[in-house]
Amino acid sequence: MGFLPLAIGQARRGKAKPAERAAGKASGKPSLKPGQIDVDKSRVYVYVGKKRLGHAHAVEGKIKSGSINVKVEKQAHEISGEIVFDMVSFSADTDDARKQVELEGSIAESTREQVTETMNGPDVLDVQQFPTATFTIKSGGLHEGHKADAVYDLKGEFTLHGKTRPLAIVALQSHEDDRLRYRGEFTILQTDFGITPYKAALGTVGVADELKIWGDIWVAAPKPARK
Repeated sequence: MGFLPLAIGQARRGKAKPAERAAGKASGKPSLKPGQIDVDKSRVYVYVGKKRLGHAHAVEGKIKSGSINVKVEKQAHEISGEIVFDMVSFSADTDDARKQVELEGSIAESTREQVTETMNGPDVLDVQQFPTATFTIKSGGLHEGHKADAVYDLKGEFTLHGKTRPLAIVALQSHEDDRLRYRGEFTILQTDFGITPYKAALGTVGVADELKIWGDIWVAAPKPARK
């Protein structure tokens, strides 16, 4: 299981056809500013490991808003921005999420709904009180050893469940049509953010404290400089 190595090794999604791009422009959606996140295309995936007799889960979530801006001056890269995660949209064990984190099989809709309700409820994520999470990018640059692959270090602060902790992510950038695509991964502990990992049956059923998180973020590319 390695989202970033897989991303470096191959591009998993093809480029949009001209007709598809034209259809998007004709849809009436407002155009994005350079660096602005395309929330329709962007996703986040989470692997939740099992504990004792529990079950591993895969979670899919959407991005609410944000931007990633890369500024290059004298061969130095400066990165800033913000990614706002829409916690209310997080859904457990979708087919796409399970595929992304390499969990086999599909889960019945009724079970998915039950797991999602528990996950988003007051005893875990409490999305009613904390409807968003935010990664604020305060600095960044090319990742040493991967300069040719446009791999960046993104450093900043991650706020989840009302708690803020430092966070560093290594992200691969690729250019696909009129979008820049950033793919990266990071790991957190639920308890670091004041979240109690789910458990039941006197602790014999539960999930792990550690969460593995993958981001697939698309942003509007800068416009080509006029000659």
